[in-house]
Amino acid sequence: MRTLFWRIFATFWLAIALVAGLSLLLGRALNQDAWILAQHPGIRGVAAEWSQRFEQQGPEAAQEFLERHRHRHRVDIQVLDETGQLVVPGTFPRRAAAFEARREGHRLPWRRLTEDYTSPQSEQTYLFIYRIPHPELATWHRDSLLWPLSALVIAVVVLTFLSVLLTLSITRPLNRLRGAVHDLGQTTYQQHSLARLASRRDELGTLARDFNRMGARLQDLIGSQRQLLRDVSHELRSPLARLRIALALAERASDEERARLWPRLVQECDRLEALISEILVLARVDAESSQRQPVNLAALLEKLREDARLLAPQQELRIAVPADLQLQGWPDLLERALDNLLRNALRFNPAGQPLEVGARRDGDLLLIEVRDHGPGVASEHLAQLGEPFFRAPGQASAGHGLGLAIARRAAQRHGGQLVLANHPEGGFVARLELPLNVSAEF
Repeated sequence: MRTLFWRIFATFWLAIALVAGLSLLLGRALNQDAWILAQHPGIRGVAAEWSQRFEQQGPEAAQEFLERHRHRHRVDIQVLDETGQLVVPGTFPRRAAAFEARREGHRLPWRRLTEDYTSPQSEQTYLFIYRIPHPELATWHRDSLLWPLSALVIAVVVLTFLSVLLTLSITRPLNRLRGAVHDLGQTTYQQHSLARLASRRDELGTLARDFNRMGARLQDLIGSQRQLLRDVSHELRSPLARLRIALALAERASDEERARLWPRLVQECDRLEALISEILVLARVDAESSQRQPVNLAALLEKLREDARLLAPQQELRIAVPADLQLQGWPDLLERALDNLLRNALRFNPAGQPLEVGARRDGDLLLIEVRDHGPGVASEHLAQLGEPFFRAPGQASAGHGLGLAIARRAAQRHGGQLVLANHPEGGFVARLELPLNVSAEF
């Protein structure tokens, strides 16, 4: 099985090995003579030292130096001047020179190298001719290649170790992410499983943190959906039970009693239809996938004012909102949220007291407040307001407990929040805090 680990490891290691090997081969092929001249102990530095002896001590000292050098390194040396004449006899025998001349173009028992050297003192240029026997050169090659080969082996070991670390640093986090994706698909995802990976300060750490947020969001959604299903089944059970009882009574009742039961059946059906409608609205809030568009808040609130007049003509509704105040969002969701807040406020606002609606900009936030002058809510129940099907004590007959939940989900869909609190001067206030320039998180 071809895994990402081996692909990265093999590609990285082979690329380095090929580049190093080709560089070494090309360097040896193109600079072989230069390599020997620069590295062989029987040649390196000979020209400079011989020139110094020749110019300071004379030809005899220079010739003696070449003979001692020949005895130590077995390298024959000749030195010619600019006219091609021997400066000193050198160490290359005349018979060998004649043999070399006869064998020109054929393989010789030695390697012939030349080097030009200009003395820095006299500025005289000399031509040095070196002849190294092939066995001596082969021995030196073996010894001289020992260090490069050792360095190459060390480099290969180090590069292999680094390649393993590099590939593991990539494949291990990817394996953890793959396991987290599998757990998420099986709904067994645990956030702490990526905690160590999320602490990294690279792209994989960023990916792990984003995945954690996504996993937490999905788990919250799954949990809320499961809770909603449990709550829906509980809430639907009561009207269905009342309908079943009413139908059972109607079957055994007389015509007069059946006529008296009929409005009750219609009422229970209307309640059931309203409950199902609100549940569908709550589900559509999370499923909204259309693009954002400009929302004219003043026009939206004016439309809601007309609806409120039909619902509660005796209530006074005061709206204070700048005419040019706009935001990017979903008009239908925002209208549904504000409509639910207004309906709750109208339900508890006493006659003779105005219902106040205001909107203003606060930095990067748009604040929309709906305040009534009703009795408010006990402080211990404020945290639970907005949960589906929750109704504070004393409000059991006021709807199904979905209005505030719809408003809260709509605010979260816009990237904001719904804040519910008792007003310091009495009554209750619901405030939508929506970002003007920040995209929503899903």
